[in-house]
Amino acid sequence: MRAFVGAHEALNEDEFIELALGTPLELWLGVEDETLEERAARLDAGRDILADDPGLIDRVSHIAALAIEEHAADLFAPVVPRQAVRRGRRAVAA
Repeated sequence: MRAFVGAHEALNEDEFIELALGTPLELWLGVEDETLEERAARLDAGRDILADDPGLIDRVSHIAALAIEEHAADLFAPVVPRQAVRRGRRAVAA
């Protein structure tokens, strides 16, 4: 199935979110190995965007709540350690 936001096709989930928000995810989440200066610039840009579009917080919160609701079973499923079986003896895996 193909997904479009406006006239733009989203090829994966990240692109869909970026098109829906109007900003790249990296702006809000950061990137690996970013310098302190890059982080400061990213946070400044985020503050400017939120100042220009105060409704963005509500839209993002709504999207996040829907995503959590949709995937709650997976997000909150208990993790049960598997038991390892070695040569007929049972040992609990660490």
